[in-house]
Amino acid sequence: MAGPLSSDAGWDASHRPLVVVLGASGYIGSAVVRELSRRRIRLRAVARGPFAVPAGGRAATEVVRADLTEEGAVADAVRGADAVIHLVAHMTGRGSWRSASSDPRAERVNVGLVRDVIAQCAVAPGGGPPPTLLLASTNQVADGGPQRSAYARQKAAAERHLLDATARGAVRGVALRLPTTVGSEAGVAPAMAGRALSGEALTMWHDGTVRREFLDVSDAARAFAVALDHAAALDGRACAVGGHVVALGDLFRAIADRAALHTGRPPVPVLSVEPPDYAETGDFRDLDIDSSVFRDVTGWRPEVPLHRAVDDVVSAVTRRRAAAG
Repeated sequence: MAGPLSSDAGWDASHRPLVVVLGASGYIGSAVVRELSRRRIRLRAVARGPFAVPAGGRAATEVVRADLTEEGAVADAVRGADAVIHLVAHMTGRGSWRSASSDPRAERVNVGLVRDVIAQCAVAPGGGPPPTLLLASTNQVADGGPQRSAYARQKAAAERHLLDATARGAVRGVALRLPTTVGSEAGVAPAMAGRALSGEALTMWHDGTVRREFLDVSDAARAFAVALDHAAALDGRACAVGGHVVALGDLFRAIADRAALHTGRPPVPVLSVEPPDYAETGDFRDLDIDSSVFRDVTGWRPEVPLHRAVDDVVSAVTRRRAAAG
């Protein structure tokens, strides 16, 4: 890749580095595209669903609609790329990763697509450095016990493929292990916000003291951007990104309190309930994650405090409901 991707050197559009974002219509993917659209690069947003180019960006952006599991789709998507950001994951419902344990398609998407992307990057023509490949992984991988989730096992397998390819010189590979990412489109925060706004109690499968790291989606997008700038130093690593550590009970109560400001009613209760059959061992344990490597190499730190991320999610869910009538 010709120089850091943050450079504002006097390239014309044809000489700007090409960055491909796979999974651009997801809530993390769309945030990554917004972040990168501020740079003087060529940007290819590959999305299975509808996707609009961010307004006012400096990047020369194209949108490609594709199902990457179809034959030839990966080759077309990554052709000519200087860097690829792989954000595709098999999710069901409102962004649930739990289907990895029961849906045979999950292995194909979570692991097989990584192999396909590596294979296409490895055959790219030219005698320059190999393309950079950033993989979105999960901090669940760090919990190496036998009881970790099927999703974590699949992401661990994807990481191994990436780092093996890096050792062979096929790609310049970096896996970013994300914590629970807070955005308005999917995941636990908007789901709980919706329940609180409807006056429903928020339920937990434990006493609320289980601690997790949470990261605003815009901070996650910045993490991928700075990883591109430090790809040489991060080459061959799987790095935890880290976030804000909070007890789940405290998070749910914060969501209930913020929702009450919108509804004018008292905050809904936060209750402990019996866990469902599909709950996993990891749901009841703290995750102790060391994110010092990524932070020391890149200087990245989360900028959005958790209380503001919660405010943004509850406000976004409120606006969606109002727009839907």
